Amino acid sequence: MTTERVADEQDFHQNKVMAILAYLLFFIPLIAAKDSVFAKYHANQGLILFIYQALIWTLTQIIPIFGWAVISPIGNLIGLAFLIIGMLNANKGLMKPLPIIGGFNIIN
Repeated sequence: MTTERVADEQDFHQNKVMAILAYLLFFIPLIAAKDSVFAKYHANQGLILFIYQALIWTLTQIIPIFGWAVISPIGNLIGLAFLIIGMLNANKGLMKPLPIIGGFNIIN
């Protein structure tokens, strides 16, 4: 698992909004701030969060009643917590992986 890093100050100030947006639409920073290490890092974390949410949705479709009653609420609350943690990290200029799921590197 990767450790916490602090972004370059200039990169942070120029791309803070893009890094925060990465948790809502991970591909936006890849287009608008493609040269930013900080924005790319958070786009990667946003993509991982998107994949997590897609897996939760898929499980609720495969296992209907238990999925709707248990997996969906718990999985979505955890996803919301990851979203908030990621946005707060981006707002503070931290390049810190999301808990549990953040150790993967998909976007280089």
